[in-house]
Amino acid sequence: MHHVFSGDTHKPKGITIFAARRRLLLMVILLAMTALVVRSVDLQVINKQFLQTQGAKRHISTIPVSTYRGKIFDRHGEIMAISSPVQSVWVNPQELDRSQIPKLEQMVQLLDLPQKKVDILNEENSKRRFAYLKRRISPELADKVKKMKISGIYFEREFKRFYPAGAMSAHLIGFTSIDDVGQEGIELAYEQSLKGQDGRKRVIRDGRRRIIEDIESIKEPVPGKDLTLSIDRRIQYLAFRELQKSFIEEQAKSASLVVLDAKTGEVLAAVTQPAFNPNSRRKLSRDIYRNRAITDVFEPGSTMKPFVVAAALDGGYVKEDAQIQTNGSYQIGRNWVRDGHNYGLLSLTKVLKKSSNVATSKISLLMPDEYLWRIYNGLGFGKSANVGFPGEAHGSLLELMKWYDFAQATLSFGYGLSTSTLQLARAYTALADDGILHSVSLLKREHDHDAKRIFKADTARKVRKMLEHVIMRGGTATRAKVSGYRVAGKTGTVKKANKGGYSKKDYFSVFVGMAPASNPRFVIAVMVDEPSKDKYYGGLIAAPVFSKVMTGTLRIYGIEPDKEGNAPKPLTK
Repeated sequence: MHHVFSGDTHKPKGITIFAARRRLLLMVILLAMTALVVRSVDLQVINKQFLQTQGAKRHISTIPVSTYRGKIFDRHGEIMAISSPVQSVWVNPQELDRSQIPKLEQMVQLLDLPQKKVDILNEENSKRRFAYLKRRISPELADKVKKMKISGIYFEREFKRFYPAGAMSAHLIGFTSIDDVGQEGIELAYEQSLKGQDGRKRVIRDGRRRIIEDIESIKEPVPGKDLTLSIDRRIQYLAFRELQKSFIEEQAKSASLVVLDAKTGEVLAAVTQPAFNPNSRRKLSRDIYRNRAITDVFEPGSTMKPFVVAAALDGGYVKEDAQIQTNGSYQIGRNWVRDGHNYGLLSLTKVLKKSSNVATSKISLLMPDEYLWRIYNGLGFGKSANVGFPGEAHGSLLELMKWYDFAQATLSFGYGLSTSTLQLARAYTALADDGILHSVSLLKREHDHDAKRIFKADTARKVRKMLEHVIMRGGTATRAKVSGYRVAGKTGTVKKANKGGYSKKDYFSVFVGMAPASNPRFVIAVMVDEPSKDKYYGGLIAAPVFSKVMTGTLRIYGIEPDKEGNAPKPLTK
């Protein structure tokens, strides 16, 4: 009998467990793959539009981080220009809700929007996503618009320039554009240091261009550098006020005035008429913006005569006790030089006191043309004063090779050359500071390292003493007096040039003076262009303005009176 064995059907236990685990793993993998396929179909087919919308709603962008423009101060730390944070209103026309028309109309009135901005709000199917409606508005006004909660209307932080001194310093400080870029005056001259450097950062925006998250800072903003001017706001205001009064009373075409520190050459005030408000410049022509005291030129007339006398004394061409015969007229070749009166025999002091053209011409012709030309050139005539102001005038001085006797004579009493009010004031520092001509500066400084000697100290003092007589009885500028102080100065009444030669009715009225005359601290130059027709002499128009501004300046600085008699009590700083 044969036995058939089926064999042992029991497998090892370990092998059975391994097979089970493998089947489980395969099932998990299959389920995961199935889930991925399902999710892929869901994302790419079912919810494709949703994802595209979400992607469009969020994107990374790099934006500028605006910074403060540097402040401008006067010499005592008073603010002349400052930037303050403001809001700008912009619109995304694609997001405007036409059901909010009443609110939109209210916003238009509140912002006083021009028609071209209103048209943006009325655009149907606009493709644009961004447009400014009103830039740099006050925070108060921005809050009113925000409270309306109009869809599509957004706000952006910017900076707006404010000028606390207003019109009185407008021509000097200048102003910035809507983008806070210097356009005129000091703002333009020092644009590179004032403007600073904007920073940059990465942000996440939503579909409405709103920033929903800052990611990182790429570049930190660098604020603009502050600037301290030589200007004294108190003197600037005083000069502006008095010049404006004269300008209005005399119905003049324009006027300018400069106050210099006679020891340092610093510009303490520089004012111009007509004026404008830098905080509100609507409907003003560009012509009104320029600082005529620095950019405009005129023939200085008789204010040049003290330099001729100083040059002649300094070079030994005349003696201090010289007497000049005038006779009322003087022929030079085929031309004549005339005085308003026959002054007869004049001392050097009376030459200046009476302002004799004849005597000054005779004195000038005692000197070699090259010598006198070098004096004029050394005083800064015919070249820029390099004060660093945009559009600064160079003026003109006849080339030496073109000088001849009659030209030299007319140049001696201020015709045939041109200068700005600033240049003329600067030239007088050579008489005020004992022969030292100062450079001029619009920035505060302690010392003038570019000062140079033009005349001997003794010569400058002698001429200064002569110029005191111009202010005394019988002189041409009695209205330039300052109570309690000795004043030295010179008038100029200059016929204006025209196409046919010189006008018989239009004049520049000029006065330049210094005080205290014993040791001058300040030089002031005043020019009034085309004052009223019946009163145009420098001694009647410009001298009184000088007197008022010098009086206030001396008192503000507490300068000790140098004249015997009743003197005003000096004011402290």
